Amino acid sequence: MAKKAKTKASYQGDPGDEHVETTAVKETVETVVETPKTKRKEPTFKKSNDGWEIKDRLYYLKNAGKPLSYIIKSADIYWFDEEKGYERELKYTKNQKTVFVDEMKGDQRMDHVIFRNGMLFVEKSKTVLQKLLSLYHPQNEKLFYEYKPAQEAVMQIDTLEMQADAILAARDMDIMTAEAVMRVELGSKVSKMSSAELKRDLLLFANRNPQLLLELVNDDNVHLRNFGIRAVENDILKLSSDQRTFLWGSNDRKLMNVPYEEHPYSALAAWFKTDEGMEIYTNIEKQLQ
Repeated sequence: MAKKAKTKASYQGDPGDEHVETTAVKETVETVVETPKTKRKEPTFKKSNDGWEIKDRLYYLKNAGKPLSYIIKSADIYWFDEEKGYERELKYTKNQKTVFVDEMKGDQRMDHVIFRNGMLFVEKSKTVLQKLLSLYHPQNEKLFYEYKPAQEAVMQIDTLEMQADAILAARDMDIMTAEAVMRVELGSKVSKMSSAELKRDLLLFANRNPQLLLELVNDDNVHLRNFGIRAVENDILKLSSDQRTFLWGSNDRKLMNVPYEEHPYSALAAWFKTDEGMEIYTNIEKQLQ
């Protein structure tokens, strides 16, 4: 912020009068200079003639722990070339500028590709090996994968945002919805839990498995199954010993039969959506209040 001072003189009375007063009035004019916003510059890498980014790359074994050393196959492997319409043989050598055998010239000095402690660092100068691993090797993304920080960051952001959404949903969730969601996770145990215990476990569940929690919150059947379980726990409904029939608790009148090989409470949840079931649902809801 810059400040510019301006002086203005004002005169009062006749210049010949000994009582003339001269007053200097200083006006301060403030000029606001906005600092230009700078946009973060993303890192860039040089590219070869074929568009390959020239940079160091890191590879990790998948689901194989961290063995002291692990040699992957680097010869007698093939890659299907869609442009040429046939499989091309691949081989990694020390003295060739390509991994395609049909493009190699002269002798071929084979070299091993070795992962140590579950990882392999490939310098930017070894573009031939990088291309073999990242583009052509048939076990890429199966046995090993290239570590890509930007992609990892995007995936982590998605996970963290989902986790935040789930925790916010859990924080603001009413107790009946919380019970319905946690019954999927804990079963009948939720009926004996206090509100504080239920809320605590719900928040832990949101942090541990945010995707599932968000799916359950939006699943009508989860709420209807919990509603049916509460009705049975409060003796409003009865489930027969063979779990094939739901009855009224007061007079044992049959309400519905459970279809063969279907979970009883899932069947009850579906039945609540029918015209007959909706009337029963309303009746039970009044009794549970």
